[in-house]
Amino acid sequence: MTAREFDRQVRNLIDLGYPELCGLSAADFEKLCAPLSEAASGTAEPDVAAGRVPFLLVVTREAAPVERTMALTTLHGKKKPGFVDASFEPGALERFVAIPSVAVPGHRVYLVSDVERGEEFCGVVPNDAMETIAGRGRTLLTIEEGIALITHFPEVLVKNKCFSLGGSRSGDRRVPAIWISQGMPKLGWCWEGNPHTWLGMASAGARHTAG
Repeated sequence: MTAREFDRQVRNLIDLGYPELCGLSAADFEKLCAPLSEAASGTAEPDVAAGRVPFLLVVTREAAPVERTMALTTLHGKKKPGFVDASFEPGALERFVAIPSVAVPGHRVYLVSDVERGEEFCGVVPNDAMETIAGRGRTLLTIEEGIALITHFPEVLVKNKCFSLGGSRSGDRRVPAIWISQGMPKLGWCWEGNPHTWLGMASAGARHTAG
């Protein structure tokens, strides 16, 4: 199952046009991803209904811009493309980068494992949720990782179980999040001190590179 799931995610990215975004052929993109298959071995089965998946293949924004990859997402069974909310003023999205405690690998493609949507934090103040997750030794998802989650598992994004992405911040009180708007996935942001009953906090166990 693990090998099939890894191959499915690679094929999913190829079918969506990620190689072109990265300036690669499909074959070269597949070669770029292939060494990560070892890091995906031995992982558990996905439990999509519970918002837990064993691993995700993630493509960084340096290789594929967030505005382009977000537009390749859809809700499960729907066709309307995802979008970046206009509340990100010009140049703001580029400032939402990985926080110091989030060790994002310096590779175009990497793997993040033991991913949770984090609906237990729905209704919890984001600052408190982030503190709890850190206390568990887990890592907050970044914007790119959140996009990867709904790219590979669109079923995870459902009403009242959307999620914040505290791993990417811009030095202010805004916390990026992905939720549903007008029947589409939307990348927006909420204040770090404002809880929302429909917005949890996504996290992962670890990040991996090839070898």
